Amino acid sequence: MKALTPSRMVVLSFLIAICVGTLALSLPIATRDAGSLSLVDSLFTATSATCVTGLVVRDTGSHFTPFGRWVIFALFQAGGLGIMTFSTLFAVMLGRRIGFREDTVVRSTLGGQKIIGLKRLILYILGIAFTVEAAGALLLYLRWRAITDWAVLETLEKAVFHSVSGFCNAGFALFRSSFVRFEGDPLVNMILILLIFIGGIGFIVILDVIGFFFRGKNRRKISLQAKVALITSIVLIIAGACMLFFFEKGNVMKGMTLPERLWGSVFQSVTARTAGFNTLPIGELTCASLMFLVFLMFIGASPGSTGGGIKTCTFTVLAATVWNMLRGRKRVLIFNRSIPRKVIREALIIFFLSASWIFIFTIVLACLHGKNPGVEKPFIRALFEVVSAFSTVGLSTGMTAALDNVGKLCITATMFAGRIGPLTLALAIAFKEGQDSYIFPEENIMVG
Repeated sequence: MKALTPSRMVVLSFLIAICVGTLALSLPIATRDAGSLSLVDSLFTATSATCVTGLVVRDTGSHFTPFGRWVIFALFQAGGLGIMTFSTLFAVMLGRRIGFREDTVVRSTLGGQKIIGLKRLILYILGIAFTVEAAGALLLYLRWRAITDWAVLETLEKAVFHSVSGFCNAGFALFRSSFVRFEGDPLVNMILILLIFIGGIGFIVILDVIGFFFRGKNRRKISLQAKVALITSIVLIIAGACMLFFFEKGNVMKGMTLPERLWGSVFQSVTARTAGFNTLPIGELTCASLMFLVFLMFIGASPGSTGGGIKTCTFTVLAATVWNMLRGRKRVLIFNRSIPRKVIREALIIFFLSASWIFIFTIVLACLHGKNPGVEKPFIRALFEVVSAFSTVGLSTGMTAALDNVGKLCITATMFAGRIGPLTLALAIAFKEGQDSYIFPEENIMVG
């Protein structure tokens, strides 16, 4: 029998949450029309919520009762912060001793960083998360009270739901067309952009930034991970916004004012990094825009964050490896720091496993729905849906709602694999890490 390693405990915790969520969403009180949600749709929705993806087969706001909506809310809140983080917090609150295994599990969900004690780390994480979510909910509430005629409780529900959904990069919205109706509202755009960015930058980066700006004489230097995550994120956001601004000026942005085009471009570039909200109609974007969004979604958020994707640091390590090799360097350098070979190997494994999964399931989805006469650009749409699911983004061109049960199960498996991470999944199913018993002679082979 395989030992219950930390990686397998992470996988098991997500599986249990998904199963509980599936059962809860299958209850008659979860939907407005009792029994209208099939078991496959319940599983799909629970997985999408737990894996903070945001892909839906039923409209969240109109199809589910308040009970069903708050089940979804609980799932993406727990999934965003990490099931094992929550369980360890509860253990601390109950006075239980935190063992080495629990310490390892929690750190594995945060990128393995060991900067402070475990209890303080968890308290910092939850304190930051709940503070940001509360501030976002308050700001959204005040804005929507000023520009809508919703009742107080309705406004409060929408504010809390979307603030947590934004911070957790979950992408679930109670509006049928996501945030298209607020595409020109600067305050709503800015609040959501900040929530998504903070939730997707990584807790370790947030702690580094806080330590740098708010510790006076005891301030610490910004770590290499924080530098890489921040700079890569900002560069990708600017690049994505520029691409959308020019690719869509004669398409979905035709007739928009300049501020609306700017907000739409920036917002969509930010949310493509695993948040899943949209103010532009994704299904009507040009192929060039869709492909660049695929690129942004594939990279995703930063390590130790609520988002998915291969992560900004993984992408930067791979890019730096290529750049340094082209310059003839033996070591991979980033900001005058050498990157360990172990990190480079992990980055290559993550990239290869991620690309392989996406390649295989894109072909499967294209075969299942490519012959549907009502689906335009079937391949790019299939690729977009698979990458969106794997990177736990939640953006959709409209294909997800038209999937049959086989297609839904494929996307469900993709969301799960993307959330727990290819490397974690590989470690979880492996018997044990092997040791090299022998050293064999080297021999060159031709590549390229």
